[in-house]
Amino acid sequence: MAEFWEEAFKDKQEMWGFEPAISAVLTKDFFVKNGVTNILIAGIGYGRNAQIFRENGIEVTGIEISKTAIELAWKHYGTEMIIHHGSVSDMPFDNNQYDSIFCYALIHLLDYNERAKLISDCYNQLAENGYMVFTTITKKAQTYGQGKQISKDRFEMFGGVKMFFYDKETIQEEFGKTGLFEITEVAENYPFYLIKCQKINTAK
Repeated sequence: MAEFWEEAFKDKQEMWGFEPAISAVLTKDFFVKNGVTNILIAGIGYGRNAQIFRENGIEVTGIEISKTAIELAWKHYGTEMIIHHGSVSDMPFDNNQYDSIFCYALIHLLDYNERAKLISDCYNQLAENGYMVFTTITKKAQTYGQGKQISKDRFEMFGGVKMFFYDKETIQEEFGKTGLFEITEVAENYPFYLIKCQKINTAK
């Protein structure tokens, strides 16, 4: 996976442009409304979805598997932004607890065990009452069912990319124990779900 994304960024550089994704804008609005002051972005890429949070006074820390992407992020947005180099599968990279965590279009690239670990690791790094927001591809995507099926709702396509397609039932299964409270549909380059969870201490 690391080699794939390293080559992808080297080949295409700033492949998605510099405008933030629709999901990032919606998440920024939600975080600002709820007084978030810091955020961990799992899979920060070259920073296009990070800058909108920084512009709204939210301190950003990132995790990114591609050294090329990190160099591009620092080139465009400044080297003061902390970005941990490594796979999200190796979380945690620090002992901090964050007001919020954002993970854009990444979790569906992982297998079941990796997805479960990522959800758990992100939840564990949330401060009490903190929010985590994930975006993921849905079964409504035209690519659902294409390529080689490798497990239920997971297919290999695009020269080796393995992609899992979510429905609301699967989201409930995977996120139900981590404060899931909202699932909304967002139309981007693919149909996505925007998944919101909150860490609430229910201990008496």
